[in-house]
Amino acid sequence: MTLLAQPAEPDTRTRTGSTALDLVLRFRALGLVVALVAVVAVTAAVNPRFVGQQSIRDLLLSAAITMLLAIGMTIVVLTRGIDLSVGSVLGLSAYITADFLQNNTGTPLPVAMLLGLAVGAVCGLVNGVIVHVGKVPSLVATLGTLYVFRGIVYFVAGGSRINASDMPRGFLDFGTARILGIPYLIIVALVVLVLAGVFLSRYRAGRDMYALGSSPEAARLAGVPAGRRLLTAYVLCGALAGLGGVLHAARFGTVDASAGSGLELSVVAAVVVGGVAIFGGSGTVYGAALGALLLTVISNALPVLSIDQFWQQAIVGALILGAIGLDRFVSLRVAASLRTKDSHVD
Repeated sequence: MTLLAQPAEPDTRTRTGSTALDLVLRFRALGLVVALVAVVAVTAAVNPRFVGQQSIRDLLLSAAITMLLAIGMTIVVLTRGIDLSVGSVLGLSAYITADFLQNNTGTPLPVAMLLGLAVGAVCGLVNGVIVHVGKVPSLVATLGTLYVFRGIVYFVAGGSRINASDMPRGFLDFGTARILGIPYLIIVALVVLVLAGVFLSRYRAGRDMYALGSSPEAARLAGVPAGRRLLTAYVLCGALAGLGGVLHAARFGTVDASAGSGLELSVVAAVVVGGVAIFGGSGTVYGAALGALLLTVISNALPVLSIDQFWQQAIVGALILGAIGLDRFVSLRVAASLRTKDSHVD
């Protein structure tokens, strides 16, 4: 049970014996905040309207859905998995929810949200079963379901799309309304973020995700129910993608079969940039949320800075490579430092 109490996550409390390395571990999240502030400051210096009230509100609305999907993706990545189907799940959930509301205009908002969650959870369960029962690598399994779920959306939509005029006014208002200046969508994302953070850090099932990602075999020997935990991870990821689909429909008001196309790459990028180790066992949903916010700000800032679209994608790609390189460097240094410390123990 020692594994469950002390996962191999190199968190800020780890003492590696290297002062410089301890500082890197302690301030990785702070580095994201500094980068975020720097991007905003430079962009605001060029165009002050970038930090206007409307601009900030649009940024937060854009980041909310990506944050939701990044939270779910983090849970899967912690177990050494990945879910490339989240964009298609979002599209499927958005279209089914919008279509249901079109034919049932009196449906309460909570029912619509539960419908979207259920659609996403079923998709996540399919992914989990293929990965766990079928023993198919998550990269291959979810790449396949990415196309399967997208194909289902096109089949259901049949080339049509649902417009704002077809959905209830109250549902659309939820996508743009705010309380104390904060959009509802951001409040939903923050509530989910806190719940996921507490789940991963305070509950055994959440800590098991880290144990599985750190050393699957050791976790199984320690009694971790690996199968149930993997299914839970994929179901949670799918459910959050489904919730993201509901929020997508509420915010944009128009839904077609292409909703969420290509979003999975942005979500993976946010998770990796946010400090979640792509090899599993390390990272937090808070870092992933910061990564989603940083990438959203960068995507909005680069056009303001008149940077070519090609370079925009190249910069995001460089951030991903840099984050992966930093994770690999930190992991190797932590392991080397801990081995050095152990070698001095009599």
